[in-house]
Order: sequence, then structure tokens, then C-alpha cells
Amino acid sequence: MKILIAGSNGLLGQAVASVILRESDHEVILSSVEDKSFYDFGKLYIKLDITSKEDVKKVVEYHKPSVIVNCAAFTNVDKCETERELSWKINVDGVKNLIIAAKKNDAKIVHYSTDYVFDGKNGPYDEKAVPNPVSFYGREKLASENSLITSDINYTIIRTLVLYGTGNNVKPNFALWMLDNLRNNRPVNIVTDQISNVTMIDDLAYGTLKIIDKNCKGIYNIAGSDILSRYDFAMNMCEVFNLNKKLVFPITTESLNQPAPRPLKSGLIILKMESELGFKPMDSVEGLRLLKFQLGY
Repeated sequence: MKILIAGSNGLLGQAVASVILRESDHEVILSSVEDKSFYDFGKLYIKLDITSKEDVKKVVEYHKPSVIVNCAAFTNVDKCETERELSWKINVDGVKNLIIAAKKNDAKIVHYSTDYVFDGKNGPYDEKAVPNPVSFYGREKLASENSLITSDINYTIIRTLVLYGTGNNVKPNFALWMLDNLRNNRPVNIVTDQISNVTMIDDLAYGTLKIIDKNCKGIYNIAGSDILSRYDFAMNMCEVFNLNKKLVFPITTESLNQPAPRPLKSGLIILKMESELGFKPMDSVEGLRLLKFQLGY
């Protein structure tokens, strides 16, 4: 099977490419908006901006992938509030461009969404819960979901949240940001009232491969197996990496005055994933232990 990964240079894209190449015989084509691949997989790499309808059309028509995995996204939640035109162009219009090309070439799309499609009042949420986003980012991701659902193409939407892990030239995620600060004895303020799963990127990538191999359709939640506050996750990190807990100060989300509202009592129920995909993801401690190994501690 030929798989095109859009956004292969990001944390998620690198992890998905690595797992598919390691665990399967599928042919993989890497693509991202940058001129070169951030990771030398020794595979074909194509510069691709999903916001360009013509570029997407040409790449998909020429390579004719069976599956397009869309790892490309504008994920800075606060900047989505202030850079609405750009973020919509990537998070919604880019997905529509992929849909048009996929429909013409009979390809499937695997697309990633988020718990931000919910308001965070009654979490955790299963796949049938009714969305009600409270941020512009959440509205964008819901719009991309709806574009797929109404498109008449073969698709899978993977909802996930709070990704962490490591890769080449990746943006700092929550875990890496905390680790950098705490290792250098810099205090951090961590919220106690944002409660959800956290997701080790390797689990999300492995779940993606399972969805491709099983040709699963519809919406699937893929996330870590425990639900906890960001503060408790920070405490787990201190335990695993032997860091100073006294450098972690509990605060509330309200005190941060962030541009984008957050779903507070969130989280994703993963029973469907566990039963249909046949694997149990790591909890936060297991994931942090793997991260510690990957970073060479």
C-alpha cells in the first residue's frame, strides 16, 4: 500500500513515518512545507504546502497514494485566535484541498482532530459526544471534521490531545518544555484545573498504523490511558526524571489570561480504540519512562 504523509516534518509526522516504516511493508512518501526532510528516513520526500490546491492536486495525481495521512496543522491554540485567516487556511482549507484530491484519486484520508472540539464541561468524551468548541482552534478542527464527514470519501478522524515525545527539530511540546526548565532549575507554573489524557506520540503513531491496516472508518479516540491534571503530569515527570518538585508551582488556568479558552474538564474515552484496534496505550508514567529512554537519560 502506498501512503502519503502530509506534514511529515512535525512531531506527529516523524513518529507516524517511523512506525509505518518499521512495522509494515507499506510504501511511504514523505511531504511537508519545508524544503527538506528533518529526518533522513531514506525515502522519497516532496515539498508540499497543503494550502495550495494545485500543489496537492499534482502530488496526489502523480503518486496516487492509497492513503493520505494528514499530520499538517496549525496547532498554536492562542495564535489561532489572533491569526485566524492563516490558521483557517491550514486547518480547514488545507483539509478541503486534500479531500478534493483524494476523491478524484480514490484515496483514503486519515486526519487528526482534538478534544478542543468540546467545551470541557462534561469530560471525558467518547466518539459520539456532541461537539461544542469554545476556541477558534476548536471551531477550525470541528470544521475540518465536518468537511470529511460530508465528503463521501473514505476517511478516519483520530481525536487526540496533549501530545508529547521527541523528534528532530520539533517544536517544544509540554513535556519537553517542562523538562528543559526543570533540568536547568527554572521554576514552572503548571495548571491544576486542566484535566485530560496525555498522549505519548509513539502510541498515536502505532494507533494510526492499526487504523490503516484495519481500514477503520469514522471517528476514533486515541490517547493515553490515564486522565490527570497537568500539575499531576508534572509531578510524574519529576518522579521519572528525578527532578525537583519544589520548582513546580500550582496555578489555575484563569490566572494565565490566555487568548484562547481551554476545555478544562476534558479527556477522551478510549474503549473503542482498545476493543477495535486491539492495543492498550501507555499511561503517563510509562510514556515518560519511554521518553527518558529515548532522550538517553
